[in-house]
Amino acid sequence: MRCKKIDSKKGSKNIKLLGASSLFNDAGSEMITPILPFLINSFGGGGIAIGTISGLREGLSSIFKLLGGWASDRKGKRMPFVFLGYFISVIFRFLLVMANAWQYVLAFVSFERLGKLRDAPRDAIISKSTEKQGRGFGIHQMMDTLGGVIGSIIVLILFWQFNLGFKTIILIAGGISAFSLIPLIFVKEPKTKPIKKSLLKGMKNLDKKLKYFIFVASVFTLGNFGLYMFLILRAKQITGSITIGLLLYVLFNIVWALFTVPFGNLSDKIGRKKVLLIGYILFFFVGIGFIFQDGIFYLAFLFLLYGLVFAITNANQRAFVSDLSSKMKGTAMGTYYAITGLVNIPAGIIAGILWDISYSIMFIYISIIALLSVILLMFVKE
Repeated sequence: MRCKKIDSKKGSKNIKLLGASSLFNDAGSEMITPILPFLINSFGGGGIAIGTISGLREGLSSIFKLLGGWASDRKGKRMPFVFLGYFISVIFRFLLVMANAWQYVLAFVSFERLGKLRDAPRDAIISKSTEKQGRGFGIHQMMDTLGGVIGSIIVLILFWQFNLGFKTIILIAGGISAFSLIPLIFVKEPKTKPIKKSLLKGMKNLDKKLKYFIFVASVFTLGNFGLYMFLILRAKQITGSITIGLLLYVLFNIVWALFTVPFGNLSDKIGRKKVLLIGYILFFFVGIGFIFQDGIFYLAFLFLLYGLVFAITNANQRAFVSDLSSKMKGTAMGTYYAITGLVNIPAGIIAGILWDISYSIMFIYISIIALLSVILLMFVKE
């Protein structure tokens, strides 16, 4: 897509403002995420229910990410879609308080994902705001994940220290999320020329190397879906404490936040593929490790490694998509989000079924997927 680059100072400010918005939004989101498996359990939902909700959270949102990216390309405007997306997420987080069965949790969580139509347009703005894609996406991801750290610490304090109920915590989370709308007012969007292409034509015209990388990332997602929900539940099974599970989730988010920018910088220097290979291989060993988990300290070490996997792969996969897309970046990012997101639905359901049979079988499945992803990634061309 032809659009004017903005100067580095304004570009840096854009990234920080979008990062601040994500920080508040993710703080609210991550207050809800770690209590979801326990909320579902309290309504009688088991592994399949948790897996279905985990998969649908990303699967349904992926459709809206694609539509948001394509519509922003077609309109030549990004920010209206970004603002609308955050606003929708705030509204449905408040409505989650009304849930009184796990099926209602499924419905409200799924509708909240409609707000993810913001992601592809937001990433297109980040892409056009900096020449150093790894660093730009890394800074945004760091601030997003920092919000997750803050949110998971808040929920730990509210649950452990003040013994607040799930619905009270959800209300507080919605209030914090509302602050995500304020930084968006100050973002200066790069000028973009509208491209009046149909969605299917835009997807068809994507570079072949990009299409293959999206395929590889989708295979990786078959194992690396919303896995942390199962990990938190497994921590409770081992320790008998919800608090320990929440503490480990805090550790996961802290590691993710601390190492995202360094690995983004590294990918700018040595290439995305090499860095992603490190992340994919590490994920394989994490999967193997959870098969043989034994004790709280061993479990904490695995959560730490899993945080590193996210720090290495999450932002750099988005940066790689940006590298491989010269035109219609909104559509490119949306296609990446859509396909990897839709994969989350069967991935979550499969994992839930395997979890109900045996947690070990689920982690064996994840390890096999991780190994396959490593092999496929070797054939990606930069």
